[in-house]
Amino acid sequence: MSDHQEEQKLGKVYDGQLMRRLSVFLLPYKLAVFAAVVFLIANSLLQIAGPWLTKLAVDRFLAPAPHSVPPWLEAWLSRDAYTGLTQISGLFLGVMVLGLLLNFLQGYLMQWVGQHAMFDLRRTIVEHLQRVDVAYYDRTPVGRLLTRVTSDVDALNELFASGVVAILGDVCVIAFLLTAMIQMSPGLTLLLLAVTPLILLVTLRFRRAVRDSNRRIRTAIARINAFLQEHVTGVSVVQLFNREARASDDFETHNREHMDAFKEAITAYGWFYPVVEFLGMLALAALLSYGGYRIRENALTLGALIAFFQYAMRFFRPIQDLSEKYNILQTAMAAAERTFQLLDTQPGVTAPAQAASLPPGPLTVEFDHVWFAYKDEDWVLRDLSFRIEPGETIAVVGHTGAGKTTLTNLLLRFYDIQKGAIRLGGVDIRTLDPRELRRHFGIVLQDPFLFTGTLASNIRLGTAAITDDQLREAAERVNLADFVESLDAGFEHEVRERGAGLSTGQKQLISFARALAHNPRFLILDEATSSVDTETEQKIRDALANLIEGRTSIVIAHRLSTIQRADRIFVMHKGQLRESGTHQQLLTQRGLYWRLYQLQYKDQEISRA
Repeated sequence: MSDHQEEQKLGKVYDGQLMRRLSVFLLPYKLAVFAAVVFLIANSLLQIAGPWLTKLAVDRFLAPAPHSVPPWLEAWLSRDAYTGLTQISGLFLGVMVLGLLLNFLQGYLMQWVGQHAMFDLRRTIVEHLQRVDVAYYDRTPVGRLLTRVTSDVDALNELFASGVVAILGDVCVIAFLLTAMIQMSPGLTLLLLAVTPLILLVTLRFRRAVRDSNRRIRTAIARINAFLQEHVTGVSVVQLFNREARASDDFETHNREHMDAFKEAITAYGWFYPVVEFLGMLALAALLSYGGYRIRENALTLGALIAFFQYAMRFFRPIQDLSEKYNILQTAMAAAERTFQLLDTQPGVTAPAQAASLPPGPLTVEFDHVWFAYKDEDWVLRDLSFRIEPGETIAVVGHTGAGKTTLTNLLLRFYDIQKGAIRLGGVDIRTLDPRELRRHFGIVLQDPFLFTGTLASNIRLGTAAITDDQLREAAERVNLADFVESLDAGFEHEVRERGAGLSTGQKQLISFARALAHNPRFLILDEATSSVDTETEQKIRDALANLIEGRTSIVIAHRLSTIQRADRIFVMHKGQLRESGTHQQLLTQRGLYWRLYQLQYKDQEISRA
């Protein structure tokens, strides 16, 4: 199923299993939910009080009728018209104020519960996204994940804040009103119900129209999110190739789809309420005619007819609301299904029940007949075996696609191998907790990634144990201190999204300081100097000796200077280790490394001579 097909997928109107799973997020707030339901039912009961008081005032004082006052109220209600109407008005005001208070409390509590439950759900989703495998992000668009955390959670919030409980309230109001109307006049009630099938037909037509519009709106929002994520991230490429006009046209297409879908929804709401109102007025006209006849026959009092009119006007309002709540419920069920589908995605790389631990002291790195494929049996690594001694610096070279970066991804357990074993100090890394494993590694990537915050927070990355002195020492050892001292705020200098405003070299030095400050036992440099200028490379090259001192280091090499410092060089070709040795040894063999050197590194060495 494609991403957009999944966004268009409609959920059931009610799915008991999904509701049970959603109720887990309501359990911490069950007392608030219970109180809201009590307030709602009480408020629904008050809906019949106002018209009944109107009937009492009319039949007792304005158009007196026999037996109009219940015996239990006879002793309290004055026989004087002025005093009696004042008493009834006071009761009516009390009912209105109490209804206002109950309505506020019920709405506030459900909004409060909805916001807290969705806060917990969003936190659960984000925590889950941090646990799933890197492979999941390889196949899942980021815009789609943003939709899960934003639009889908908002739909579920709507369900809790004004969906399920509101539906219960509407059902209670209808039931209480029907009970009161039947007791007052069964004939008028049947006449009122005669128009109900027409209202239901109109409601069904409205529901289908809004359902289709909401589906299109949801799909358009998902496409807009995906488009913005991609084009904002790649804005430099858009500008470089003068794609602004084309990008604007593409966005206009998605934006217009969203606008047209919203216009259809607005149109549906525009005709639905007036039609229901018109049918309601027809029903009231019929009630007026029939009620007048019953009054002439002395079978109905004037107060009862007026009260029945008020009941009838209140009867159609929850029917209108139910049609809208139906779409909220269906949209929320679809959002819940997609959300729980994400939460049900189990990480393939997990910690074993009884996780092992790495022994203290120097550790060897061993790949033992390792086979790995990202998909099926399209092998990226084939029967790969080697051993790295403690403290060794290993350079890995090879053509694009040879499997160099895959080595480090497997060593860090971003993916699990299909065959063979990878061991640290004789311990299979699959027996380790991935978080514990990665704690021993420092990594510097070709494209450094900085978070919004400060220089200090980007170096610490949440590790509070790194002191200010250690921060400064790391900066000095990677030649970052001069840059930091040139800033007015020093380490508290504000870093914008993705390190905007900093040069590639500056961001790379920050990445080096980050790796060094965490004092890892193993160091991985993934073409860490390939994107910097010659001057910055010189700074990094001078810092490398300090960085790799006392550490086992794996350097995915790009520049000759890095390779020449290595104790050994691994030459990868089509997923296999084809050659291994020092720089001079490999040149003497005149094999793959010699050919790579002739193609790439010889010119660099000549330019440095």
